[in-house]
Amino acid sequence: MTRIIAAAKALEAALALLDRGGVAAIPTETVYGLAGDATNGRAVARIFEIKGRPQFNPLICHVSDLAMAGQHAEFNGLARKLAKAFWPGPLTLVLPRRGDSQVHPLVSAGHPTLALRMPQGFGAQLIARLGRPLAAPSANTSGRISATSAQAVERDLGGKIDLIVDAGPSPVGIESTIVKVEPGALYLLRPGGITAEEIEAVAGMPLLPPDPHKKDAPGMLSSHYAPAAPLRMGVRAVRPEEALLAFGPTRAAGADGAKATINLSPEGDLREAAVRLFAALQELDRPGISGIAAEPIPKIGLGVAINDRLKRAAAPRGINAGDMPQSAIGYEQ
Repeated sequence: MTRIIAAAKALEAALALLDRGGVAAIPTETVYGLAGDATNGRAVARIFEIKGRPQFNPLICHVSDLAMAGQHAEFNGLARKLAKAFWPGPLTLVLPRRGDSQVHPLVSAGHPTLALRMPQGFGAQLIARLGRPLAAPSANTSGRISATSAQAVERDLGGKIDLIVDAGPSPVGIESTIVKVEPGALYLLRPGGITAEEIEAVAGMPLLPPDPHKKDAPGMLSSHYAPAAPLRMGVRAVRPEEALLAFGPTRAAGADGAKATINLSPEGDLREAAVRLFAALQELDRPGISGIAAEPIPKIGLGVAINDRLKRAAAPRGINAGDMPQSAIGYEQ
């Protein structure tokens, strides 16, 4: 039976579970994570098993501070500058893995790099007490909508895990931005909770697009974050029996006939929309609808990340992750 414990009372229970190789769902500022000791191969394998995720798909390592991060990856001056500016927070850095890192090889799936992030709040406290990094992809079945509340985790994974730590809704509500750092260059592998403009302002250089032949970033499967119902993006008219994912003050034609409507932000605020995105998709994904119609969202700032998630949610479901080549697989959360 899965226990749900409020974050204020859950630290010791979560610590004991993780220390003995168990897996728990924990809150972070982005989305809820399915956490296990990154140095424990059995715990990491259990994460893959629970998520139904291919084992060659690498995971993000969560650390408590820059000192712990430096034990597992090589930081150049630019990487350290970004970490100091944005950690703790929703930025993941993909860096060369140290040869003496104790992170289990299954986490990096044979890649010579390691993806690192420093979370805020409960996760940081838990990692500091454990003294070891946590592998923590989003706490959902692989390919499905990421969970932004303890209740969403329970609906998806209840009975498969022993503990869910409840800290209320995730304040950012969308996964971390992922940046690969190389000498003299930065690559935006996945848009997320920190905008490209914010990163470029600190780095003093532009973010480059990733190599289209290398899907070495988290959440880069073609179909991802997917509701059971088909999703259409950028709609100007709602079809019969569709639910409506609205944005801003102006509605698509036929909105009055939608089976259900959720407005991500009536005022058109992209940060509010990002926070509400996954919960809204889960609420609209209900029996009796023919699909979900998503109104246009500006492709600026956090709108880039929101559109990225919607594009993956709308992608065809015909490809199984297990059938995809390794070059098309990436990290999650």
